[in-house]
Amino acid sequence: MASGVEQFGRFLGVGAVNALIGLSVIFAAKWFFGASDITANLAGYTVGILISFTANRRWTFDSASAWKPAFVKFVAVSGVAYGANLLAVLAAIHWLGFNGYLAQIVGIPVYTLITFLASKHLVFLADTRAGGVQ
Repeated sequence: MASGVEQFGRFLGVGAVNALIGLSVIFAAKWFFGASDITANLAGYTVGILISFTANRRWTFDSASAWKPAFVKFVAVSGVAYGANLLAVLAAIHWLGFNGYLAQIVGIPVYTLITFLASKHLVFLADTRAGGVQ
């Protein structure tokens, strides 16, 4: 199994890909469809959850558990992290005067830290193993 530092590095790699894809979805939703900041953010993070769960389960945390129970936990963790992200985005817009595009970026570290820590210590904690995924 990878060390905590290696896991965090892998998690950040997955997160970097997620950030690019998620922000692309967010910006496209806003630009092409006139979506609100909340709707666009939800669309981007929904796509990101699917990518993040798959990549982190297999590569970052090398989980051997059944995917359905882990996915339920991951979605719950992501919901909490999304709420914190959304608060950060809205605070950046309404209290700090950021535009809606830049404010989306402010929420990423909030979401990332909550999701990593909960994934490591709750979602994938008891079901990691050395070697490949079944």
